[in-house]
Amino acid sequence: MKKVVNISDAPKPIAPYSQAILTGDTLYVSGQIAIDPYTGKLVEGGAAEQTSRVMENIRAILNEENMDFSHVVKCSIFMSDMAIYKEVNEVYGTYFEINPPAREAIAAKELPMNVDVEISCIAVK
Repeated sequence: MKKVVNISDAPKPIAPYSQAILTGDTLYVSGQIAIDPYTGKLVEGGAAEQTSRVMENIRAILNEENMDFSHVVKCSIFMSDMAIYKEVNEVYGTYFEINPPAREAIAAKELPMNVDVEISCIAVK
């Protein structure tokens, strides 16, 4: 059985998807982009600012299901260009200082709303 997770402290979906799906003890968090959940607008700034907003959106979704970043077992990072990898990685790394999850980080030709960063994850209680 699955539970749909949609909260006001994370951006509303911009297409037909849920912010996350909980099934059993596993939470599948959809790709998050740098939308401020309170204004509905993209954050200003570069890759670091976008990554920070994305990670805070993910934090809010995790918190809704009584999880935190220590529960994350897998992340997928999509970037507009591998040239921003270092900047994204520096911010991302601050959320996983101990026992970081498995992940991949790839450049995509184009991301939703022309953002530079999109991140999804899987977390387990």
